[in-house]
Amino acid sequence: MSNLEEVSHRVKETNASKVVNENFNLNITISKLKRNTHALSKNYDVKKYLDSNKFTFSPEISELIPKDTPPYIDNGEMYVERIARAMAFFKQCALIGPSGTGKTHIVYFVAELAGLPLWEINCGLQTSVFDLFGRYVGLGKENWIDGLITLWCRHGGILYLDEANMMKQDIATRLNPILDQRGHMVLTEKDNEIIQRHNDAFLIISMNPVSSEFAGTKPINAAMRRRMSVWLNFDYMSVGNKIDEKEIDLLEKKTGIDRKNAERIIRIGAELRERYKRGELPYGPSIGDLINWAKLVSDGTALKSAGEETIIALTSDDPEIQEIVRKIVHKNADSL
Repeated sequence: MSNLEEVSHRVKETNASKVVNENFNLNITISKLKRNTHALSKNYDVKKYLDSNKFTFSPEISELIPKDTPPYIDNGEMYVERIARAMAFFKQCALIGPSGTGKTHIVYFVAELAGLPLWEINCGLQTSVFDLFGRYVGLGKENWIDGLITLWCRHGGILYLDEANMMKQDIATRLNPILDQRGHMVLTEKDNEIIQRHNDAFLIISMNPVSSEFAGTKPINAAMRRRMSVWLNFDYMSVGNKIDEKEIDLLEKKTGIDRKNAERIIRIGAELRERYKRGELPYGPSIGDLINWAKLVSDGTALKSAGEETIIALTSDDPEIQEIVRKIVHKNADSL
C-alpha cells in the first residue's frame, strides 16, 4: 500500500487521527472529508478568489477536505476573504495572534469553503525531516515513503504549519525553494529527485507572537518572512473593557445560558485575556473555553462552581495563579 493510499484508508476510519505507518509516524492532523460546499458559503466571498471547480485533486486527496466546520465570526475584518485572496494571489500567507483567537479554526473553515484538502503539521512537535519529507524503509532503495510535505507538494491542497515560529531551521530551509519562484523541492534523500509544486498547493503558517510567554518561539528567519507575502494579525473579540456582543450572543446560542450569565462569563474572559496579553497569566481563554464554562452553568451549576471546574483549573496548575483567576471570577460573578 502506498503512503497516499494509507492516508486515504486512515481518513475513512476516523474523524481526526495521526497517520501511522508501520515504520514511522507522520505527525499530522486530518479530518474525515468529503467534497462539499459549506451551507454558509454564500456569506463569504471565497469563490471570487478560490473556485473549487477549477481545482484538480486525486480522489484520495479530495477526501482531505474538512467537513462541517463551524462558521468563523469576526468584527468585519473579513479574514476569510483576505486569506482566500492571499492564497489566490501569492499561494501563501501568515496568521499571527495569541492562542485561542481562532487561527486554526479559520484555516479549516477556508479549506472547507474553498474545497481544498488540508494537511496540518504542528511545528512544536519533535517531527524530523525524514517524517516530513520522506525516507527509505527496510534495506536498500526499493521502498521509499513520501513524508507529509512531499505528499502536499505532489498532490496539492493547503499545507498548514501551526506554531511555525517553533519550526526547526533545517525544515524551514528545505521549504524555501518550494515557496519562491523556483516552485520545486529537491529530495536529497532520494537521489536529488526534483518535485514541482502542484499548481493548487497553498501554504498557511500561523504563530503566536514571539515572547517569553510562549516558550520555544523564535522570530521567523528573513528568508521565510520574505516568502510570506501577506501577514494577518488576530486578536480576541472581547478583551479588557472591550466587550463584543457577538460573543455574548454566541454563548447564548451554543449553550442556552441566560443573557446575564453569558455577559458575566464574557466579561471575565475579557479580563483574563487582557492579563494574559500583559504577561500576568500563562493562558488566555478562547471562546471555546468560555462555551465549556457556560455549558455547565446552563446545566444548573453555579457560575463560581462551574468556573472552578473549567476556567480556573484550565489557566494553570499553579495554586497561586489559580487564586488570581478565582478572585477575578468571584469579583465579576455577582456583577451586572
